[in-house]
Amino acid sequence: MRWGRVVSLVGIVALIVGVAYFSLNPVKENIRLGLDLEGGVQVRLQAKGPVTDEDIAQVIEIMRTRVDSLGVAEPTIQKEGNNRVLLELPGLEDPESAIDVIGKTAQLEFKTMDGDLVLTGKDLKNAKEALDSQSGEAYVSLEFSAEGTKKFAEITTKLVNEYPEVGEKRDEHRKIAILLDKQILQNPYVDEPIPSGQARVSGYENLEEAHKIALLLRSGALPVPVEIIEKRTVGPTLGADSVANSKQAAIWGLVAVMIFMIVFYRVPGIIADVSLILYTLLLLGILVAINATLTLPGIAGFLLSVGMCVDANIIIYERLKEELCNGKSLRAAIDSGFSRAFWTIFDANVTTLIAAVVLFYLGSGTIKGFAVTLSLGIICSMFTAITFTRYMLKMTAESGLFKNTKFYGA
Repeated sequence: MRWGRVVSLVGIVALIVGVAYFSLNPVKENIRLGLDLEGGVQVRLQAKGPVTDEDIAQVIEIMRTRVDSLGVAEPTIQKEGNNRVLLELPGLEDPESAIDVIGKTAQLEFKTMDGDLVLTGKDLKNAKEALDSQSGEAYVSLEFSAEGTKKFAEITTKLVNEYPEVGEKRDEHRKIAILLDKQILQNPYVDEPIPSGQARVSGYENLEEAHKIALLLRSGALPVPVEIIEKRTVGPTLGADSVANSKQAAIWGLVAVMIFMIVFYRVPGIIADVSLILYTLLLLGILVAINATLTLPGIAGFLLSVGMCVDANIIIYERLKEELCNGKSLRAAIDSGFSRAFWTIFDANVTTLIAAVVLFYLGSGTIKGFAVTLSLGIICSMFTAITFTRYMLKMTAESGLFKNTKFYGA
């Protein structure tokens, strides 16, 4: 018996089990949950009047820009029917504020006091909120496009020239009203021509209000008016129940699989269980690292990939048993078993991975979450089954702990 190998084996198993135990709380605190697990807001929008597929596609893109700026993790934004858009926004702390941003058409207009339209949101290049360094007043800084800059310079020059100031009296005609969705945001007075293409809209109560307006302006105006026909809050109780049920299903499923592997494959079954723990650590660690959002379909993808991980080990161990029954030594049987099982495992996993990629690109929302979890699970299971399991089996054989082939199910 080689005690160095024995100590290494025990150390690796203890390390993996210890890391798994102490990682439970950090993973639980850092992993993001979807609408079906954490709760959030579901909003259904309907376009007014006749619309085209291109109009709805543009509405979806603008909504995605607005929602991303709100910091919502993995929202679902998809078309329903011919003129509706469904939004699912998990984990929102202020649903009403988000709905207020989502529902606005954000039609920006600049008009003279005579009612002439001189600029629109199409002439806007950028909008940013800021605080005045001296007064501390919140404002939105506007930057126009090249065409918008030219138009703004022409209209401000015209107003200054046509309506000169007389003494201290200001002519009201030199004002340009800035309207958002037909409501006047500000009605500033033009002191002098503005050729720079820069403008400032002030008068907001705080920076948060200015940020909301800047966000609407940056994301652009909707091509058609929309109205919110349904808004529904998914309560945290539903999410908590779903998490609890899913957790129980996952725990009992893993326990049953581990017992099965030990009963039928003995020592290799124990190694498969350790490999399964490592696989779970890797997959959850990657999901936390990439800030993925875990949904119920995502949990289904995780459990499916667990089954594939176990299948890979079963294929390897069945090949190992065959080689041992044919009279090969333990080390030779391990090498031969892995060689014979490799392409079977590889083909099965690659075909499933292709299906997951197709689901990701053609699906939406939670379907994408399922595809991401399944894809990562396949990659992790390939690594643990082909690399880690083989390494542990070879080390077990070299340690001399279990020389009798009965310990390997033969």
